Amino acid sequence: MSTISFSPDSRTWLLATPHSSYGLRLDDTDTPSHVHWGAPLTLEQLEKLPNSYPLGRIDSFSGRPIPEEIAVEGGPRYGVAGLQVRFADGTRAVEWAYAGHEINEDEDGVSLALRMRDRHYPLEVTLHYRVHHDSDVIERGLTLDHSGAGDGPIEVLRADSAGWALPERADYRLSHVIGGWAAETQLKRDALAWGETTLTSRRGITSHQANPWVMLDAGDATEEHGRVWSAALAWSGSWRITVRRGTDNRVRVTGGFGHEGVSWRLAPGEQLSTPSFAGLYTDGGFGAASRAWHAYVLDHVLPHSREVRPVLYNSWEATEFDVDEAGQRKLAARAAALGVELFVMDDGWFGQRTSDTAGLGDWAPNPDRFPEGLGPLAEEVHRLGMAFGLWVEPEMVNPDSELYRQHPDWVLHFENRERTELRSQLVLNFARPDVARWAHEWLDRLVTQHAIDFLKWDMNRTFSEAGWPEHGADGTADRLWIDYVRNVYGIFDRLRADHPDLRIEGCSGGGGRVDLGIIARTDQVWPSDNTDALDRLTIQHGFTQLYPARVMSAWVTDSPNPTTGRSIPLRFRCHAAMSGVFALGGNLVEWSDQELSEVAREVRRYKEIRDTVQLGTRYRLSDPTDASGLTAVQYSNTDGSESVVFAWQPVRELGREPRPVRLANLDPNSRYRDRESGREYEGALLAEYGLPLELPEGDYASSLVILDRIPLEG
Repeated sequence: MSTISFSPDSRTWLLATPHSSYGLRLDDTDTPSHVHWGAPLTLEQLEKLPNSYPLGRIDSFSGRPIPEEIAVEGGPRYGVAGLQVRFADGTRAVEWAYAGHEINEDEDGVSLALRMRDRHYPLEVTLHYRVHHDSDVIERGLTLDHSGAGDGPIEVLRADSAGWALPERADYRLSHVIGGWAAETQLKRDALAWGETTLTSRRGITSHQANPWVMLDAGDATEEHGRVWSAALAWSGSWRITVRRGTDNRVRVTGGFGHEGVSWRLAPGEQLSTPSFAGLYTDGGFGAASRAWHAYVLDHVLPHSREVRPVLYNSWEATEFDVDEAGQRKLAARAAALGVELFVMDDGWFGQRTSDTAGLGDWAPNPDRFPEGLGPLAEEVHRLGMAFGLWVEPEMVNPDSELYRQHPDWVLHFENRERTELRSQLVLNFARPDVARWAHEWLDRLVTQHAIDFLKWDMNRTFSEAGWPEHGADGTADRLWIDYVRNVYGIFDRLRADHPDLRIEGCSGGGGRVDLGIIARTDQVWPSDNTDALDRLTIQHGFTQLYPARVMSAWVTDSPNPTTGRSIPLRFRCHAAMSGVFALGGNLVEWSDQELSEVAREVRRYKEIRDTVQLGTRYRLSDPTDASGLTAVQYSNTDGSESVVFAWQPVRELGREPRPVRLANLDPNSRYRDRESGREYEGALLAEYGLPLELPEGDYASSLVILDRIPLEG
C-alpha cells in the first residue's frame, strides 16, 4: 500500500510507495524543496534530514543549492527554470507563498495537491502528486491559474510538469534512446556530461529521434543489480527533458511539454494543466526498472490492458497503393487460413489515393476499387472469422485533394511563407475546433457505417510553418502546439467512448509518436516501419526499456526485406515478431505452401504463449550488444508456471555451440519441462548454469522454448 503523510511542524510530506519513498518540504521562504527520493524512510526519519542540499557557506557566485520541486526564476537561481513566466508589467521572477494542501485517497492510490501562489501577482500554481497502491511510480504535474480579474495576461514561457533531484554520487550515467525513421529506440548508456543535457523534440510529435524518458544510475548498475532513477513524460507533442549535472556532482531533471521559443498566454480566469511527468526509483538494476514501468503501464495507463491482442494481418507490404476489393479478399482468405484474427487494410482504399501524392483528406472509399463501398469486404472478413481493421491518417492532407481545395486555410501555415510539403503532405491544424470536429465526424461515421473493429491511426510527417494566422495578431497562435495534441487526444477519447468495442493502433511513420500519452488512448503501437527481424531485435530492445511487449506490434514480412534488402529465414523472422504482439505483413498470395505451413504452425504456437508474452514479466537474459552475439529474453506468467524463452544468434561461430542462458524467476525446488522436446530441467540448475540452446546450423539461428513448471514431490 502507498501512503502520503504530512508533518505540520516541519511542513514535510512523505510519499511512501511499496518499495521507495519521496520527501519534500517547504523551506523558510515557502519554496517547495526536495528532501529525499530513494529507499523507504519513515516520516520521522525524513524530518531528521536537512534539505538534501544543505546551504552551508554560500559564496556570491554559486547560487541557490537547494533543489526545488519545480525550479523558478528569481533570486540566486542559475539552473534550468522549469517554470518561467512573464507578468503583464514585465516581471519574470516568482516568489512563493504557501496556500494549503489536500491529501485524498481512493481504492487505487493517494494524491497530494500542494497549492502555492505568487506573493504579489495573480498566479496560483498547484503541484500534483499521485501514487498507486501497487506501484513505485510517482505521477507529477502542475496546474497554473490566472487568478486576476482586471489584470493583463501572464505569459507562460515554460511550464515543466516536475523537477526531480537525485542524491550525490561519485559519478552518474544517463540511459536514453536515439534514432531516426526505420531506426528508432537505439539504446544509449553514456557517462552523464557536466552541465546541461537536453533531450527534446521540436517536431510537434514525440519523434523518431528521441523518446521522452530517461534513466540515471551511478555508473554501477547492471541488468540485475543497482539503483536506478527514471522519469517518463506522458505527452505526444513537442517536449524537452533537461538533465543537469552540477559541479557539486548532484543531478537534477526537469521536463515537460513544449520547446524553447513557444509560449502560452494565460488570460485572467484561465487555467493551464501540464501532462504527467512520472518518476520511479528501483533497486534491482535496469531490469527491475523496466519491469516496474511495464507493470505501471499495464495497470494504470493502457486501456483494456488485460485483454490479449489478436494475431493481425496488415496488407501494406503486400499491395502498397495497389488496393482493390478482389485483391484484399484474396489476402483475407490466406490470412484466415493461417489463423489470423484481425485483418487490416492499409493505405490506398479512399479518394484518388493511387500514390502518396493525392487523396489524403478525402475519406470516402474509391468507387472504382470498391464499387459497393467497404461493406462487402468487411462482411467477407467477418464471415472468415476475423475482425476488420482500416488504416487512416486523419491529421494530414495532400494539396491534391478535394479537402485542401475547399479548405486551404485548415493547414498549419504562416502568411507570406511557403508551405513545405513532406511526403506530398501538409499538416491539418487540429488545434482548430472546426478541423477537430470535422475529423471526429467522419471517423465516427466511418466506424459506424462500415463495421470497423480496428483503426490503424497513422501520422506521416512532422510540423513545419506551425502558424495559425487568425491568432497571430493577438499572440495566442503558439497555443496550437498544445491544443493540437489535446484535440487529437479528445478525438481518440470520444471514439473510444462512443464505440467501446473499437480498438486502435498508434503509428507515426513507425515509432514517431510513442509515449505514455498516446499509449493511454490506444491498444498497441507500431514501433518502426522497419520490419527487418535483425534490426527489430535492437529496436525492440530499446523500446521495451520502458514500454511492455503488450503494446509492441511486430510483423513477419517478406524476404528479402522491403526496407533493408536483407534475407532472413522465416523461423528467425517469426521468433522476432512473436516476442511482441505477433502479426503478419507479407504478400501471402506469393508465399509457398511450405512458408504458409510454417507460419501457420508459429501462429498456433503463439496463441499458446501470448498470455505470457503480452501480460507476463519480461527478463532480458542477453541483449543485442552482448559480445557473444546472442540475444535472449524470457517471459514468465503471473504464477511462474510457464516460462517462454526466445533466443536469436544472427552469426554462428564455426565449431562453437551457443552458450546456455541463465534463466530468471524460477523456483529452485521445481522441475521445468520443455513442452516440445519433453526434456526436464531443475530450476536451480537453470538459474545457475543456464538452459542449453539447440539452435539450427548457420547464421540467423533462433529458438523458442516453452517451459512448464513441475513441482518436485515431497
